[in-house]
Amino acid sequence: MNTQCRREQAVRRLGLSERSERGKIYAGIAVSVALCCVFAAVPVAHAQQEFPPPQGKGRVVVLSSGMSGPAHYREVAGEIAKLGYDVVLVDGNAEEGTHGDGVKSAIQQAMGMPHALPGKVALVGFSLGGGMSLYYGSQWPDQVAGVVVWYPANAFIRDESGFASRLQTPVVVFAGGKDKYRNSCCTAAKDQALQAAAKAGGKSFDLTVYPDAKHDFVKGGGNYDAEAYDDAFKRTADALKVYLGN
Repeated sequence: MNTQCRREQAVRRLGLSERSERGKIYAGIAVSVALCCVFAAVPVAHAQQEFPPPQGKGRVVVLSSGMSGPAHYREVAGEIAKLGYDVVLVDGNAEEGTHGDGVKSAIQQAMGMPHALPGKVALVGFSLGGGMSLYYGSQWPDQVAGVVVWYPANAFIRDESGFASRLQTPVVVFAGGKDKYRNSCCTAAKDQALQAAAKAGGKSFDLTVYPDAKHDFVKGGGNYDAEAYDDAFKRTADALKVYLGN
């Protein structure tokens, strides 16, 4: 075989090889795109920690943390569980930017916990997680019996009347009168505006402002305020008893 023929055969083999490799690459891209579409349609599972009640099983309280993460709220989660509820602690950071899907996913997972009793859940949230529970959870009366939030993120709620029109569960809110956290993300003044809009619409929105309390006044928090915490916890217990019947 002459040199020219060998060269032409080599070129043909190279062309076939290149087309084969391109085919593999395109097939890989197609599979990747398909997988992305599948996973985008499935709610993301978030890590949760269960705090069972003393009696073994109880109605579910989904407790959403602030930006500091779940570990910061283990103590209060444990104290609520001692009241007789199955408390499921979730990371509020995972709920941000999900347009409510993160909150809904947390509720669904919490209902499947080993010590959970059936029925509607109560939502308790702090800071970022409180804002998500307040804005989204209060729109789902078929799943949520009521919402309790401590110093919730609220600056993102621009339309107070729109929020009030979508409010379908009772809400209890605790705010610090001196809360200036993160460019005023969670002010008592905003909570008061939301309450006014809710009241104007005939909705249930109970607000307690602790004049000297700052952000994160929860037990173990950076601005722990014993007087404000004790009162807010008692009111939380009272609200949960109304919501869940314990």
